[in-house]
Amino acid sequence: MPDSASSQPVQPGRNPGADPTPRSAGTPGGHWPAPTAGRPVRARLSLPGSKSMTNRALVLAALSETPCLVRRPLISRDSELMAGSLRALGVGITTEGEDLAVTPAPLRGPASVDVGNAGTVMRFVPPVAALASGTVEFDGDPRARERPVGELLAALRALGADIDDGGRGALPMAVHGTGAVRGGEVTLDASGSSQFVSALLLSGARFTEGVHVRHSGPPVPSQPHLDMTVEMLRAAGVAVSVAENSWRVEPGPVKVCDITVEPDLSNAAPFLAAALVTGGEVTVEGWPEHTTQPGDELRSLFTRMGGEVSRSSEGLTLRGTGRILGIDADLRDVGELTPTVAAVAALATTPSRLTGIAHLRRHETDRIAALAAEINRLGGDAEELPDGLVINPRPMRGGVFHSYDDHRMATSGAVIGLAVPGVEVENIATTRKTLPDFPGLWAEALA
Repeated sequence: MPDSASSQPVQPGRNPGADPTPRSAGTPGGHWPAPTAGRPVRARLSLPGSKSMTNRALVLAALSETPCLVRRPLISRDSELMAGSLRALGVGITTEGEDLAVTPAPLRGPASVDVGNAGTVMRFVPPVAALASGTVEFDGDPRARERPVGELLAALRALGADIDDGGRGALPMAVHGTGAVRGGEVTLDASGSSQFVSALLLSGARFTEGVHVRHSGPPVPSQPHLDMTVEMLRAAGVAVSVAENSWRVEPGPVKVCDITVEPDLSNAAPFLAAALVTGGEVTVEGWPEHTTQPGDELRSLFTRMGGEVSRSSEGLTLRGTGRILGIDADLRDVGELTPTVAAVAALATTPSRLTGIAHLRRHETDRIAALAAEINRLGGDAEELPDGLVINPRPMRGGVFHSYDDHRMATSGAVIGLAVPGVEVENIATTRKTLPDFPGLWAEALA
C-alpha cells in the first residue's frame, strides 16, 4: 500500500475502478455492509466544503448590496435546501464551475420553503423572510417539526416580525413579511441551539435598529459556530460587538463579493478515526491554519485518544499508534463530533465519559439515546447520562447499526465496522446531508 505522501487524494465523486456503493445505499431503510479494515488505513483526502460556512455564506451573499461568488461551497442536501429557499425569496443563485454566483434581489413572497431536516435552513431563513414583502411558508421533514425553533420565533416577534405558527413554536409556520423588521434588543434562551443567536445576527444588520441579542439560561452550546458567524459578518463589513452572553449587530449594509469556503473539518472525523482505529495514517488536505470550525478540535481529542497529529505542506495528518484510549471530555462546544468520538470510544481499551451534550437530544435525532442504543445493540456497553454518555470497553459483534436518518450516526456506524466484522449501517444514503458520496470516499480511503 502506498504511503500518504505518494498516494493520490480521495476526491468527492471520484471513484476509479468498480463502484463500491452497494445497491441498498441509495434506498431509504436499506443496509450497507460496513467494510472491515484488513490492514492499516492509509489515505490522503480532499474533502468538500464546510456546510456551516456554505449556508452562512449563502445568507450573507443574499443580503449583500453586491453580487458575490461563493467559492468551493458544499453541494449537499442541506446546502441545496438553503439555495432553494433563497431562490424562492427572489435571490439569484447560479452555478459557475465549482462555485456559486449569488445575485441579491428584492426579497419577496409569496413563497414556500422546504427546510428538509436542515437546522440552518429552519433557523437562518425565517429572519430573512421577515425582511421580504409577502408571506413565506415553512415546512420540512417530520423530524424537523420536532426540532426546537420556538425561542427564535418568539424573539423575532419581539423584534417586530409577524409569524403564525399556530402557537406550537414549531413547524409548519408562516412569516408574513412587510419588507422591514424593526429590530432592537431581545433576550432569549439559546441553550437549545446556538443557531438561534446566529440566525438573528446574520440578518440583524438589515433590521432598522440592528439587533442586540442577550442569552439567558444554561450555557449556549457550539461556541465555535457563534465565532464563525461573527467572523463572517465582520468580513462582510458588518459591525459586531460581543460580550458575555451578549451580541450586538449595528444596522448597516452587508457588502461581500467573494467568500471561500473551507474544507468541512467535521466531515474529516470518520476518516481521521479510521487512522486511529486501524493504526494507519490519514492526511486531510487544506486544513486551515486558523479556523472557527468545531472540527479543528479533532486534533486534540484524537491525540488524547492515542493518535499522533502533525502538519505539513500537504495538510494535517493523523497517525494511529496501535492503541485506542478512552477519554473524559466535555463536548459542549463541539457536540457534532460526539458520534464519531463515541464510536472510537466503543473500540477503546479504557472507559470514556462524554458530557455537556444534552442539546444533542434535539438534533436530527436524539443522538445520546441513539448512540447508546446502537452501541449496546452490537454488544457494547454505553450508558446514557442526562447530558452525555459513559462508554465502557466490551467486545462487540456484527449486526444492524440504525442511522435514524442522521448522517453522523451513519458515519459512526462505519467507524465501528472497521474493527467489528458484520456491521450493516441502515440507510447510508442519509450521509448526503453533508457529504455527497460518503460510501465512495470511504471505499477509496480503505483501498
